[in-house]
Amino acid sequence: MSQNVLPSARKQSKWLVILVVIALAAGGAAGYLWWQHRLPGQTVMATSAPAAPIPIFLPLDTFTVNLVNPANDPDRVLYIGLTLRLPDEPTRRTLLDFLPTVRSRLLLLLTRQDAEALASDKGKQQLVEQIKLVLNEPLAAGQPRPAVDDVLFTAFILR
Repeated sequence: MSQNVLPSARKQSKWLVILVVIALAAGGAAGYLWWQHRLPGQTVMATSAPAAPIPIFLPLDTFTVNLVNPANDPDRVLYIGLTLRLPDEPTRRTLLDFLPTVRSRLLLLLTRQDAEALASDKGKQQLVEQIKLVLNEPLAAGQPRPAVDDVLFTAFILR
């Protein structure tokens, strides 16, 4: 008779172990889901980094200009594409409103460049600074100065 009782107790203990494991797994899954789906205001500070501001860019059409050189060679040509990085959307709108003025200023500046100077990295950096100076002047009387954060080359071919 003791042989019949013993297998029954083993079956019950196996089921008890299986139920305990299932309960622990369900509790662990519930805890994990609660942790992942907490309210947005209760996020962990170590994992959330402050969002960087989205940069504002203004791509300009490419320019093709003849360059100044000591030999007065008319075949020295600069093909340049520019994109302006701006601090905010109002500056972008102002530059778009005055785009003919912006392009005219850039064309005048580019045609005064020396081909030999633009061949070096230092010459290109000086050009970037000159473009910033020209574009940071008021575009019309009574207008505030636009702020150009950076000038990025998207094309630069010197022939």
